[in-house]
Amino acid sequence: MAFTAKDVKDLREKTGCGMMDCKKALTESNGDMQAAIDFLREKGLAAATKKAGRIAAEGLAVAYTNDQNNIGVAIEVNAETDFVAKNSDFQTFVKECAQTIIDKDPKDVEDLLKMNILSQDKTVEAALQEKILTIGENIKIRRFKRMQGNIATYIHAGGKIGVMVKFDSDSDVSSLDDFKALGKDVAMQIAAVNPQYLNRESVPEDVVAHEKKILKEQIVNSGKPENIAEKIVEGRMGKFYKEICLLEQPFVKENSITVKDYIKSVSDKLGCKLEVTDFVRFEKGEGIEKREDDFADEVKNLIK
Repeated sequence: MAFTAKDVKDLREKTGCGMMDCKKALTESNGDMQAAIDFLREKGLAAATKKAGRIAAEGLAVAYTNDQNNIGVAIEVNAETDFVAKNSDFQTFVKECAQTIIDKDPKDVEDLLKMNILSQDKTVEAALQEKILTIGENIKIRRFKRMQGNIATYIHAGGKIGVMVKFDSDSDVSSLDDFKALGKDVAMQIAAVNPQYLNRESVPEDVVAHEKKILKEQIVNSGKPENIAEKIVEGRMGKFYKEICLLEQPFVKENSITVKDYIKSVSDKLGCKLEVTDFVRFEKGEGIEKREDDFADEVKNLIK
């Protein structure tokens, strides 16, 4: 597989490695970007890279609950410019879509588009087309997730990141101030630190195997015997889990304890079972590449 100068540039941005190292990695991996990243990590030249991708598209990523805080939804709706995200009509449309999801429980975006929006006599798809015509930009409902339980939500930077967390409890705690504070703290932790999984048991086996392989190659390449490397890997996996698993992360407000410890302390205070069972974090435009126009070329085209 051939690679281009842009591939080298992209690899440099993803890993922070030098140009020659990136060219060598792409050559060794026949142009495969992920294999090139692995090659650089194995050589100890690159830190672990996140899979989130570039943040490029505009719009809103938000999360809401019903009045009882027992049903919630996180939703991302994209538009072409940040200006539209600040438009009150656009913001109202996003909230109406979220409320429709809470009330009617569609199974996916396609199902949502067919439903009437709230109690209005028109579908979500018809309302979407109206907004596209009146606002003058392409608008797309990208994704959503709906949860039931004791729900907490958090919206960061007016809609850059939307977080929803589900807690299971043996009693109804949704209206208690201590639970609301806990829910907000955990949701803000997710927004800030971006954990990939709930706990180490939820990390897929192939992800664990892949990380162990990278760590082992790093240690062997540093001169350690293979049997010693395997023991060191097991020790280093603890750090890996602390980085990617919510419950094992240091709590951002008090990093001497973990998020799991913090939840237990609130659970003990309330005298009930309380644990996080699910969460979702949507970041506006995550993984979508926006077209990058060359300004000089744009001027030339206008002159022509």
